[in-house]
Amino acid sequence: MITPHTGERPVPPLPTVWVLARVTGPSMTPTVRHGDRLLVRRLRPGRARVGDVVLARFPARPDLLVVKRVHRLLDGGTVDVRGDNGLVTDDSRAYGPAVAVGRVVARLRPRPGRLAPPPA
Repeated sequence: MITPHTGERPVPPLPTVWVLARVTGPSMTPTVRHGDRLLVRRLRPGRARVGDVVLARFPARPDLLVVKRVHRLLDGGTVDVRGDNGLVTDDSRAYGPAVAVGRVVARLRPRPGRLAPPPA
């Protein structure tokens, strides 16, 4: 378990070093879309960088696993995450600081390759 310094509930890490994730919802459009399959590498707390696309959990909702972009680094190894689609706010604006538990390495399906940088 990853215990954030915010006093919230512990956040479970990813079960293995490599995981496959399937995107649901429009919050990261156009970078990733609903149905995309992503290759993710487990990330130790405090290792995320601004601009990374990550799998993250919110201490306020540790059951919720999201794909978001790191907007800024916060104290205690937590991050502020945002979706690339500005119209969807199911991110740190709604749930507060997050713990990045994995870094998205590549999209596997349906359009294999690296992810694009954040939209301008």
